Amino acid sequence: MHDIAILGAGRIGRIHAKNVANQPGLRLKHVVDPVAAAAEDLAAETGAQVSDLDAALNDPSVAGVIIASSTDTHLDYSLKAVAAGKAVFCEKPIDQDLDRARSAAAALGGRGVRLFLGFNRRFDPNFQGLKARLAAGVVGALETVHITSHDPAPPPVSYVKVSGGLFKDMAIHDFDMARWLLDEPVTEVFATASCLVDPAIGEAGDVDTAKILLRTASGKICVISNSRRSGYGYDQRIEAFGSKGLVRADNVMESTVSVWGKGGVASDAFQNFFLDRYAEAYRREMEHFAQIVRGETLPLIGYVDGVEALALAEAAGQSARTSQVVRL
Repeated sequence: MHDIAILGAGRIGRIHAKNVANQPGLRLKHVVDPVAAAAEDLAAETGAQVSDLDAALNDPSVAGVIIASSTDTHLDYSLKAVAAGKAVFCEKPIDQDLDRARSAAAALGGRGVRLFLGFNRRFDPNFQGLKARLAAGVVGALETVHITSHDPAPPPVSYVKVSGGLFKDMAIHDFDMARWLLDEPVTEVFATASCLVDPAIGEAGDVDTAKILLRTASGKICVISNSRRSGYGYDQRIEAFGSKGLVRADNVMESTVSVWGKGGVASDAFQNFFLDRYAEAYRREMEHFAQIVRGETLPLIGYVDGVEALALAEAAGQSARTSQVVRL
C-alpha cells in the first residue's frame, strides 16, 4: 500500500481524493489545506488525517503527493515535493508566469523526475481514440486540427480575477491538446479575443471569447475556438483533417436516447459540467499516477509539457493584445 498526501481540499482535490480511494494500492493519508473546515471534511470522508505541508512531505511513508491547491502554489509545492523524493501529480498550469516556470528547469525538468502534469484531456477515451487513429495513419498525414472548447456558462468574476485569464486558465488545455495531436513544435501563434459574454469579465481585465491559430514549422495548422458560454452545454469537440480524410471526436450526451418525429430528430443534451464530461479522464490519470508511484512508468506528461503549454498561452495573450503574429 502506498500512502498519498493531497494538497488542496477544494472541488478538484475532492475528485482526486475519491479516485485515490478507488485506486487499488493507494491510500490517502494526509490532507493539507489552509481552510481548516475543507481539510477536516475531506479527511473525515476519506479516513485521512489533517496535516500541514511539512508534516505531509516529511512523512517517509508518503510515496506520492497530489497538488490540487491554488495555481500560485503549484510551482513551489512541486519543487518541495520533488526535493522530498515524492512522486508528484500537479494540476495545470505549472505556474502563471513563464519566466518563473522556466527557472525551475534544473529541479523539475531533469531526467527521471517523477512530476506528472494534470492535463487530463489526454486521458479522455474519445480523444485517445482520435490520437490512436492519427498515429495509425487511418486518415493519412495530418494537415489541420480544429479544437472547440466552449463552457456552458461563464465562471464568477471573483474566479476570473485570480484565474490567470482565459488563455492560461481555459485555453491551456487546448494548447496541450494541440501539441499532442500536431506532434511537432508550434512556431507561430495568432489570437484574437473579445469580451462578448459578460461585461464584468472585461472590467476584470480578461476576455471571454477567443479564436487562436497555431502553425508548425512544416505548415500544419490548428484552430482553437474558446468561449466562456455556449448556451447549449459543455462543447468539447476535435476534428483532425488528414490527406485521406477526417477523424473527429464529438460531444458526449447525457444519454443515447433520441426522439424521432415529423419535426426531425431530438437528442438528449450534452453533458453540462466538466467533472461529468471528464470523469473517466480523471479516473484514468489517477491510474497512471498509481503506476508512477509504484515505479512502473515515468509520467506521460511532465514539466516540459507544462512549460510549453504556458508559452503558447503567453504568446496567445501577446498576440491578442497586439493583433500581431507571435513567432516562437
